[in-house]
Amino acid sequence: MRKLITAIFCLHFLSQGIAQFAGPVGDPSTTAIHKDSSIFVGWATSCKVVRGYMDISNPSLGFASIGDSSKAIGKADGTGVVSLGDGGYAILTFSVPITDGPGWDFAVFENSFNGTFLELAFVEVSSDGINFYRLPAESYLPISPQYDNAANMDCRKINNLAGKYLVNYGTPFDLQELSGIPGLDIQNITHIKIIDVVGSINAQYGTYDKNGTIINDPWPTPFASCGFDLDAVGVIHQKTNSIEEWQSLLNIQIFPNPFAENIFIKNNNSEKIHLTITDMSGQSVLNIESDKSFENIDLSNLPRGEYFALIEIRNNRRSIKLIKE
Repeated sequence: MRKLITAIFCLHFLSQGIAQFAGPVGDPSTTAIHKDSSIFVGWATSCKVVRGYMDISNPSLGFASIGDSSKAIGKADGTGVVSLGDGGYAILTFSVPITDGPGWDFAVFENSFNGTFLELAFVEVSSDGINFYRLPAESYLPISPQYDNAANMDCRKINNLAGKYLVNYGTPFDLQELSGIPGLDIQNITHIKIIDVVGSINAQYGTYDKNGTIINDPWPTPFASCGFDLDAVGVIHQKTNSIEEWQSLLNIQIFPNPFAENIFIKNNNSEKIHLTITDMSGQSVLNIESDKSFENIDLSNLPRGEYFALIEIRNNRRSIKLIKE
């Protein structure tokens, strides 16, 4: 058994030099979505919070207390948050159920001030408000030494954990990753649960990713604002689309991607489409309508970088990340 544990530790240690997942805000690989992006069609409308301790190893200090459940309702603003504390959680609901569409389906916002001090959280979803299922979280962060208030964390080494990005930038999640689970209807998600990661590397208190690896994040943080600071949950796909309407959206192609100067739109439907392209700050750089089967769009005036293309047909939406080289 000791040899097995040693082998697992060594494999994890060797993996620390490898950037595994999407990079930080501004990096070409990032999946961060700005709060002002037009791809958001809704926000949480109610929230219930169960606080965790300021320090789970010292309950006498009491519970986290910054903010209240109302701070997680509505659009992200980067200022008003509710702190969950060690292992605390929030359950959010929405006016319209979230559904699995093409690409990302919702995003969770935290208030990291520099993108390297990251307070993380698990994300679970439910279609009945009773049974919750966790997005498969992964951490390849070092498992020692313990991160503290001077943490310098690499977001490329975490996946499917909320809190990956800077304030005002949401971490997106794809319901397709939970497809086929008995008891879960990914086309009718009514509740989202955000659970603070207790970042202690002490096995008595710590929490683990899907691979059984302990997750290291800043701990202890024995303050009223400790733990994950939930700002908002933004909806990208909600339950307003039939299978036929989704197929119409999928019948629209934008290429090449990445592109140099021009993009081409191939519309295999006999319907008018509305195309909006925004930059990573959520500002619109192009807004057109077209009923052509083939459209050539000149984007040579745009600087190199990342953009979101939002395609709309009869109020049904699909988003695509574009990269200009």
